Amino acid sequence: MNIDRMEFIAWMERIMDRFDILSEHITDIQKKRNNIDGEELLDNQDLLQMLKISNRSLQRYRSTGKLPYYTISGKIYYKLSDVHQFIRDSFNAPRQNLKPTNDNTCQLKSVCE
Repeated sequence: MNIDRMEFIAWMERIMDRFDILSEHITDIQKKRNNIDGEELLDNQDLLQMLKISNRSLQRYRSTGKLPYYTISGKIYYKLSDVHQFIRDSFNAPRQNLKPTNDNTCQLKSVCE
């Protein structure tokens, strides 16, 4: 297929115009993201995908108070900083290897009780 230079330039200009439209659309979407006090809010769907957990697990974290949440117009939101803190708190400290002594008692009394 042969096209002349002018036709090629016209096609490239149309493509660049489409990129500009997409860029503006992306900017608009980013502005519409839910924010409170300059902090991003995540909804249930965002959190389910981020943490790769079930809806029931998320509900349990809310019910037990492990994960703070906010209800706005009947919809549940989570502050991004609260989610990060929840993740940090959920990490378990590495366990030390416990070796039983000759009399089958544990070396670290507080862990074995």
